[in-house]
Amino acid sequence: MSEQPLIEAIAARRDRLLDDLRWHVETPTGGGNTEAIERSRAAITDRLDALGAATSTMPGDPRPDWMGGNDTIPVSSLTTRAGVRGPRVLVAGHLDTVHDPEGPFQKLEIRDDGTATGPGCVDMKGGLVIASHALEALHEVGASVNWSFFLNADEETGTYHSDAALRKASAEHDLGIALEPALAGGELAIERAGSGQFMIEIDGKSAHVGRAFTEGVSAVTRLGELLVACGSMPEPERGKIVNVGPISGGNATNAVPDHAQAWGNVRFPEPGVGEELGRELDVLATAGDALPRVRVYRSFNRPAKPRLPSTDKLANTARAVAESLGQSLPFAKTGGVCDGNIMQDAGLPTIDTLGVRGGGLHTPDEWIELASLVERCQLLAVLLLRLSQQ
Repeated sequence: MSEQPLIEAIAARRDRLLDDLRWHVETPTGGGNTEAIERSRAAITDRLDALGAATSTMPGDPRPDWMGGNDTIPVSSLTTRAGVRGPRVLVAGHLDTVHDPEGPFQKLEIRDDGTATGPGCVDMKGGLVIASHALEALHEVGASVNWSFFLNADEETGTYHSDAALRKASAEHDLGIALEPALAGGELAIERAGSGQFMIEIDGKSAHVGRAFTEGVSAVTRLGELLVACGSMPEPERGKIVNVGPISGGNATNAVPDHAQAWGNVRFPEPGVGEELGRELDVLATAGDALPRVRVYRSFNRPAKPRLPSTDKLANTARAVAESLGQSLPFAKTGGVCDGNIMQDAGLPTIDTLGVRGGGLHTPDEWIELASLVERCQLLAVLLLRLSQQ
């Protein structure tokens, strides 16, 4: 079918796209705000179900105990509408943001330069909005596309709760699109590093500094030694990154500290480097009960997302669509991670920065280029249409 009616249908939605962006931005889904998260989810799934789709929810799994945060475990949802032909495409987005739902950054503020600021406006409220309108516009012009829309609420905290649900959905589809915002220059990320978290915990023995210093065993001193060891691990030229912080230990200057902790993050360009980092961290741990006792916990939960021929094929299709719309779509790689890492690791060829353009992610200066609402919505919709005709 002709793409022009679809392009025009989305252009006619310009004002509605902005209205929806404002509503979603001003629905505070940060900080695990379950009520707002579910309100945002329903605003999307109810509209898509009206197109003849069906929504199901999947329970979440707990995070590792050493990471905490299992008081409230969010669910995920999958909304599916089967088309007549074409590959099954999984579109994935996250409802959560990093912004404090009680903080001062609450509103979408339009600026004179064609941009707007607001919590989550680019990461990824804008992506959720363009996807909803793209799917509605496809229905409006009578296009038959096999699509599913996966929504989780813990991407910003590592996708621990929704990992299994996302992997299951990925295994049931042929192609993946994640709605992360475009990179700084509007690029499409086709290669991503992997990422993981770790914690080093040390037990020592407390003692009075003045009266019994030699009877104590300082957990903080041992932590300092281990921090030096961690500092020797990075090899940035290989994409091997180790960062430590925050740290804690002791509660008084005149007491030998009997406990210390450090939390850290690693990045790695491919699985072999991730395994190397894992071994180097694991060897820091001690066996037995002798003090100081060192325990190492780690979870390398975001696999590396290497560049693959199957991903290149999907990316090149997206670039061809962009160019036909008068847009550019350069390719890039990044050390950032997202749900696209998990989707591709589950066997699904995935491109994951097809969301809106903007910047200032995770800051009170987060902003969106408003023209990208229509442009990226058209790009997504036409891409889905072309994929359905392959």
